[in-house]
Amino acid sequence: MLAVGLWGLHRGGMWRDEAVTYQVARRTVPQIWRLLHGVDAVHGLYYLLMHVVLAVAPGRPGEVDLRLPSVCAAAVTASLVAALGTRLARPRVGLWAGLMYAVTPLVGHYAQEGRSYALVAAGATGATLLFVRAATEREAGGETEAEAEAEAGGESEAAAAAEAGEEAEAAAGGRWRVWWWYGAVLGVTCWLHEFAVLLLLAHAGTLALARSSGRVWRGWGCAAAGVALSLAPMAVVSHAQSAQLAWLWEPDLETAQVLLRQYLGPTDGVYWACLALGLLGLTRLVGRRGEVTLAAVTLPLAVLPPVALMLASQLTPLYVDRYVLYALAGAPLLVALGADRVAGALARLWSHGTATTLRSPALTLAGVLALMLAFTHQVPLLRHDRVPTNRPDDLGAVAEAAARVLRPGDPVLYLPAHARGTELAYPDDFKGTRDVALAEPAAASGTLYGREVGAATLRRRLAGVDEVWAVMEKYALVSGYRPRLATERAKLAVLNQQFVLREEMVIDRIALRLYVRPIRSGLG
Repeated sequence: MLAVGLWGLHRGGMWRDEAVTYQVARRTVPQIWRLLHGVDAVHGLYYLLMHVVLAVAPGRPGEVDLRLPSVCAAAVTASLVAALGTRLARPRVGLWAGLMYAVTPLVGHYAQEGRSYALVAAGATGATLLFVRAATEREAGGETEAEAEAEAGGESEAAAAAEAGEEAEAAAGGRWRVWWWYGAVLGVTCWLHEFAVLLLLAHAGTLALARSSGRVWRGWGCAAAGVALSLAPMAVVSHAQSAQLAWLWEPDLETAQVLLRQYLGPTDGVYWACLALGLLGLTRLVGRRGEVTLAAVTLPLAVLPPVALMLASQLTPLYVDRYVLYALAGAPLLVALGADRVAGALARLWSHGTATTLRSPALTLAGVLALMLAFTHQVPLLRHDRVPTNRPDDLGAVAEAAARVLRPGDPVLYLPAHARGTELAYPDDFKGTRDVALAEPAAASGTLYGREVGAATLRRRLAGVDEVWAVMEKYALVSGYRPRLATERAKLAVLNQQFVLREEMVIDRIALRLYVRPIRSGLG
């Protein structure tokens, strides 16, 4: 996973979400704290973590430093996926699942992004491993050796019974410690992104399929309640900031199909093979009473969080695939389990038809080779994902273009205000320029993009310039665009009524335009 994550990590530019991480993480802790009261509370813990990362980075921190935590988190997640498969099935299932997770294009995409989603996936998978350990600890009701000796009438029934009691007490204490760690890990993960709380639904589904005892349900319930209580302040604050998600829309059946493709492989050959193996992995979904099977863990993990978020989004749009990236860990485990079923059947057929036995190492190696074949089949997709143009935008390219044409003292206008994100992420490329609309810088104002002057003040400032560079979102160029804020409307009105366009460069979703006054420039 580290090799896949480090491949092409330096793309040459950040896209706007990464740029937000970069410019916020470089603020002081009090400035970050002030920002979170108005916006992006859901990412608060991540910003503080990245503040530490960028502070200790050697030299001037850049996009590689920004993405390294995600690469490391993805590698940890792949290891945890392997550990889950090994614990609940066998080592080759863990090996195959971990490798499949590492080469999944969607995983590689977010492993190379300076946002919290890869870290959330690592925390969620770690919490799931702790959950499995707590839910399976003595769950089957098995007796300790001391209990068995006492029942068999050993040499000292009283001593054996006492020893059995001590062991049971120690086991109970151990279980509660594991539940405590489970709640702590999941609680921190939810503070990295609150939608990780949907993992509780998946774990409840696992306990239902396992027909777990009341003791296990009580342990999980206490941990779940602790997570919910710890997350309550975040939920209250983020609800007040829900306008940030106004750009989302309701997911539909096609959205679910796209997510399934992302889970199992975007190319047809890989997708259909993985789908068949995943379905085969469900053949032992329910085991003995109290037994937590691998399928009972992975099916709810892969299905319940995204389905719950999609259903909730029919009322209030909340769904984006990256918000439930952590659920993807269930897919490679199911596929690996199905592959293990096939390998076992092949071994049995081979042994019946010949005098030799098809050994496990040979089957394990065959599975690894199959995964390498799938990886090479998807290399073009992975290579394309490492091109800057594959992200929604490339602020690095915009900044480079601006640096070529801007001179110290040049007035610059950002329309709308969040177009200022390019300057905040790449300040050196705008050094010495004059931000016409800015009243208070972003960090000092406790906002993402700064506080701007009123419409009247903006008009007075623009009245004194003969030319102005405008960094504009492409949608602001569409005829009929009418901003909600008065200052934004004033920007557009003054540019259209008092200036003419002399020069334009369009890079992805952003246009860099030079406007001049026709009379003073001699064009009128």
